[in-house]
Amino acid sequence: MTQPTKIALVTGGSRGLGRSAALHLADAGVGVVLTYLSNRDEADKVVAEVEGRGAKGVALQLDACETASFAAFADSLVARLEQTWGRSTFDFLVNNAGFGIHKTFAETTEEDFDKLLGVHLKGVFFLTQRLLPQLEDGGRIVNVSTGLTRITLPGYAAYATMKGGMEVLTRYLAKELGPRNISVNTLAPGAIETDFGGGVVRDDEQLNAFIASNTALGRVGLPDDIGGAITSLLVGGNHWVTGQRIEASGGQML
Repeated sequence: MTQPTKIALVTGGSRGLGRSAALHLADAGVGVVLTYLSNRDEADKVVAEVEGRGAKGVALQLDACETASFAAFADSLVARLEQTWGRSTFDFLVNNAGFGIHKTFAETTEEDFDKLLGVHLKGVFFLTQRLLPQLEDGGRIVNVSTGLTRITLPGYAAYATMKGGMEVLTRYLAKELGPRNISVNTLAPGAIETDFGGGVVRDDEQLNAFIASNTALGRVGLPDDIGGAITSLLVGGNHWVTGQRIEASGGQML
């Protein structure tokens, strides 16, 4: 008997780590709903790549810090799920949408703080809450954090603080959603070559070499390293793993 297709919702799936996760999930036969903030063209390209790998894909617009829009987003999600897969629920949630601000603690403004809080903690909290009726029992959630909650580097105090809050939230979600057999984990990437923070890790050769020299596996991470790690938590035999912070950094700053 054919098993029904699993479906994942990946926030911030139009670029970077979210794009990589979407493509790895497609390779595993998982249908993908990805969200984007403003660049519909890039989101459509990722959907085309997902479909080119034999899975179905959908792109939906979402501002991950606008909690007032989450009810309408959930309605749109249900409509597209029914239209594309003939069901109103999904199996996997990847809370990945986000951005970084590189400023010292002394330079960080209240506006900076509030923007980071809105996307990385408040948005994750209330979007997950709003989508619980659509998340299947036995499903899985991965919250994407950062190696910077363990490794302290000047300029990331506010960003890492929000991600630290997300990691605590992960443990509480794992406890409270356990009766529904939903596993919840944090995936914490180390330094990755993306456009995050203006692409500094990717484009600054000196910084890239410094990070590589302090990483056990001898290089800076690539998006596919994280897309593969996220996928393994969702579709691998890891359902007994829950409430954990799993770092995917190649052994950075051990």
